[in-house]
Amino acid sequence: MEVQWLLVCHGLVTLLVIVSFLCGNWPIFQGTFIQRIHIFLTFGAYDYFRRFVVLVFGPKGTGALASLEYYCCDRPNPILQIIYLGIIGGTSYILVKSSFSYIPGYYLGEVHRYTSILAVAVGILLFLVTSFSDPGTVNIENVSQYLAAYPYDNIIFFEKDCSTCKIPRPARSKHCSVCNRCVARFDHHCGWMNNCIGEKNTRYFMAFLLWHFLLCVYGVIAILFLLAGRLKELQVIHILTVYYGIANSFRSLAPHVVQWLLSSYNTQILIMAFLAIVSLLLSGFFGYHAKLCITNTTTNESFFPSDGIVSCLWMD
Repeated sequence: MEVQWLLVCHGLVTLLVIVSFLCGNWPIFQGTFIQRIHIFLTFGAYDYFRRFVVLVFGPKGTGALASLEYYCCDRPNPILQIIYLGIIGGTSYILVKSSFSYIPGYYLGEVHRYTSILAVAVGILLFLVTSFSDPGTVNIENVSQYLAAYPYDNIIFFEKDCSTCKIPRPARSKHCSVCNRCVARFDHHCGWMNNCIGEKNTRYFMAFLLWHFLLCVYGVIAILFLLAGRLKELQVIHILTVYYGIANSFRSLAPHVVQWLLSSYNTQILIMAFLAIVSLLLSGFFGYHAKLCITNTTTNESFFPSDGIVSCLWMD
């Protein structure tokens, strides 16, 4: 029983940390412990770590930490790409090792052995395409084309040269300080892709978000059917009602079924919870970017004080 409670507590703590980190600054959480956790995760933890480094290592430690921070935050690097590949690869490996022995099952056919691997492969392919595609780099050779495609409106976007690239900066473009290039219809620099998202690769980025949302939903549903199949195959309900005398009602059976699932299939349940949380995050992120696409606005432009004017001016 201790293991089951440990798993439940682990899941609740994980959910609390994720919600606090992503949503702790929302108005509904102002003045609550969720906002305090958010502040600690986003500012306090690093500040304490920096003070510890200064105390232990002195000026040399401060310089090394500053260099590391510059590399991680201000220069192109594959750190988040490696983390993504580790997450999707590790999750897939754990699922194969823990669950493929139950496929085919009562509700899942053998085809899901292959469709699941194919779905993951498509997700990785979309990740690679988005990561290594040209976002719409503006240079001296093509700047005239982008100037014609995105003329200045002299209301939001004015004629201006890029001080770094030494070329005219087309409307809706921006110089990315991380990639050190101007990008047409600049949306944002995505650390997960180690690439900018702009005019030419927004479609790949949207496909990546949608596919990974569907992939997570597919994983949750498949695990649910797998667990339901195990309940059916092992006749758990029959054993509980006939041999243990438990009433054949949802209220009576649910605690015992949940206890049995947590003790026998805790790995699958943890992965299912993880996929469910990620799917919720991806749905929100995809919905936000879909709204931007519908209104012909970019993430960069949405932070303008007059973002409503931007969307109106640039509607097709």
